[in-house]
Amino acid sequence: QVQLIESGGGLVQAGGSLRLSCAASGRSLAEYAMGWFRQAPGKGREFVAGIARDSFRRDYTESVQGRFAISRDDAEDTVYLDMGSLKPEDTGVYYCAQARSGFAPPRHFVQDYVVWGQGTQVAVSS
Repeated sequence: QVQLIESGGGLVQAGGSLRLSCAASGRSLAEYAMGWFRQAPGKGREFVAGIARDSFRRDYTESVQGRFAISRDDAEDTVYLDMGSLKPEDTGVYYCAQARSGFAPPRHFVQDYVVWGQGTQVAVSS
């Protein structure tokens, strides 16, 4: 059974940057698409970024286009989310998730992901 562990969250001022990491244990992630989702207080979980099994096809929600970048290192079974030009509306708990297959392009729906991490908190102050 694979486990996903996120790290890298924290408190940052608007305009700042953070790098989130998602490390897998128990099984390789190489065969699967991966995604990052976030959940703001009182809101549902939303897709942020996804990367296909082939690492070339990536997709982002419109609000983070040009500011966030998802990447993966299959040798280390780790997925990253580089977040720049952070805004207060980026605040929330960020979750890493493994898709049910290699999906290309990456899917945006929660139900397409079958393994989830525990989340890491990101807070952006204005």
